[in-house]
Amino acid sequence: MQTRIGLVASVVSDTSDKMDATALLPTSVLRNLSDKLYEKRKNAALEVEGVVKQLTAAGEHEKISGVIQVLTNDFAMSPQANHRKGGLIGLAAATVGLANDASQHLDRIVPPVLNSSTDEDSRVRFYACEALYNIAKVSRGDFIVFFNDIFDALCKLSADSDPNVQSAAHLLDRLVKDIVTESDQFSIEEFIPLLRERMNVLNPFVRQFLVGWITVLDSVPEIDMLSFLPDFPDDEKSLFESLVIESKMT
Repeated sequence: MQTRIGLVASVVSDTSDKMDATALLPTSVLRNLSDKLYEKRKNAALEVEGVVKQLTAAGEHEKISGVIQVLTNDFAMSPQANHRKGGLIGLAAATVGLANDASQHLDRIVPPVLNSSTDEDSRVRFYACEALYNIAKVSRGDFIVFFNDIFDALCKLSADSDPNVQSAAHLLDRLVKDIVTESDQFSIEEFIPLLRERMNVLNPFVRQFLVGWITVLDSVPEIDMLSFLPDFPDDEKSLFESLVIESKMT
């Protein structure tokens, strides 16, 4: 579960597979991805999905990398909010187009979407949650490698100032919990330090988020959250114990 968010730097700097954008995606798609109207961006994303499906069937993974680079550099990381929205929906659509081959490209797809979860524009944050949901839905267990960064993002989004972003984050949170509980790649031993880092946060939404995770993990037959109590320093034991007890009362 090591962190992968730093890989976004390599997405930006790597130009080895740089291709002309119009050679990868039709001009109309590039234009509509940045349109202010959601329907136009959505239709453009469906075309991105279709292009990636064709490239996947042909085994053209270099071109797929080029599509992802265009969606990242020209859209998801653009200074223009509508471009960023289009980039996010486009990256999610590319993942859907990749289907079973998505794992080969997640290192390039997930980091820029995660970065967008802290965008100053609440609508961009909303679309980041939506994109992560669709990416996770396709990739399932392969998504676990990003768990540390996903958990960190969800913790922040659970206390977002925009209720729409909070709602989208809750949907993503439920899906990630489902994936974690069905995956043999998840490590509870690596989760405990993540929990410790956030236990002292006073925000009630964050506390509710943490209790929710303790509840889900404690429901797994092989996991007893209280068995980790000795691992906590004395000054944190009572706080951890109170979270676990609260989770059992929900």
